[in-house]
Amino acid sequence: MKTKKWHDTLIEILNDPEEAAGYLNAALEEGDPKMFLVALRNVAEACGGMRHLSRATQLNRANLHRMLSHNGNPEVRTLRLLLDSFGLRLAVAPKDTRRRAA
Repeated sequence: MKTKKWHDTLIEILNDPEEAAGYLNAALEEGDPKMFLVALRNVAEACGGMRHLSRATQLNRANLHRMLSHNGNPEVRTLRLLLDSFGLRLAVAPKDTRRRAA
């Protein structure tokens, strides 16, 4: 019996927009921009890969790779395009008030 690798299972799960949203939000909560970029790359892979993402966003594939690299820094406009192609949207929510008091 062949076992699935962890990454393959993650990519399969991230094909669901609800799961992808939770995963990206968890990465944002960590506060490490590099971790968020890794999460974006994983969601991009789950949604068809860089070639599909390039077509869906009309952004150059090489630029997408660079933007989502460890040293990448996508602009808000680009981030919105990426999230839109994943069936997600950018949103802002209030912090938990218990954390604010600390």
